[in-house]
Amino acid sequence: MSRQGELAGGGAGAGGGDGCNPVMLPRWPAWLCLLLCLCPAARGLRIQEYLYFQVLSPGDIRYIFTATPAKDFGGAFNTRYEQIFLVPADPPEACGVLNNGVFIEGQIALVERGDCSFLSKTRIIQEHGGRAVIIADNAYDNDSSYVEMIQDSTKQTADIPALFLLGRDGYMIRRSLEQHGLPWAVISIPVNVSSIPTYELLQPPWTFW
Repeated sequence: MSRQGELAGGGAGAGGGDGCNPVMLPRWPAWLCLLLCLCPAARGLRIQEYLYFQVLSPGDIRYIFTATPAKDFGGAFNTRYEQIFLVPADPPEACGVLNNGVFIEGQIALVERGDCSFLSKTRIIQEHGGRAVIIADNAYDNDSSYVEMIQDSTKQTADIPALFLLGRDGYMIRRSLEQHGLPWAVISIPVNVSSIPTYELLQPPWTFW
């Protein structure tokens, strides 16, 4: 089965049953996102909200990235973090004890989809003291299609925010850190894109809004 068919059918990717809503969510253009935020009459058109974060370092990926919050588990961002570490989990799937859990405490974890449910990953990051988790798709060529992260069959809960990130975005962030020999990126989250002039909205050149 192709990756496209797997997502559309609500499959689990590498791990089986990761808590994926079968609804595919295409990337909306920036003008529509701003319209939905600013125009109350248009809000009924919105399928789900987007959340934005900006990488501040390394400089070669200093872009504003788009993520989608989990549908029915996890908390919300009640605080804006001007500078916080985005730490890739080790192992990347974060389905058990983390080798670098000490660095994730008080920071945000970058996790890869697969091997266990989205909720399980979120709970593990929470147990290691992470403030939030960003789960990137494990299809590295995915630069446009979002999925809804839903609760798994365990009916457990998680309190920290959980976000879904396109596979291409996650791959490029991790690749940059590896090239620079860095253990984490510095990010600002969440970012209010409606307050940023259009010419300053630096989006990743490999994707389109």
